[in-house]
Amino acid sequence: MKKADSNINDEIREEYDFSKGERGKYARQYAEGTNVVILDPEIAREFPTSDSVNQALRSLLPVIRTHRKATVH
Repeated sequence: MKKADSNINDEIREEYDFSKGERGKYARQYAEGTNVVILDPEIAREFPTSDSVNQALRSLLPVIRTHRKATVH
């Protein structure tokens, strides 16, 4: 592991001007376009990628739709 360079300045450079920045400007748009779900560790081990989760849920859709139709009537 390399040691940190003692000459590195931790200050923000002058050319990075955030004085007119707006905190959370796109937060609402981002939240509307995403659906973050936290999986229990046991489930995450079995379904480690979003593709694997989506595939598993897609395979359950016929059962879910059938159950919904049965409970609506």
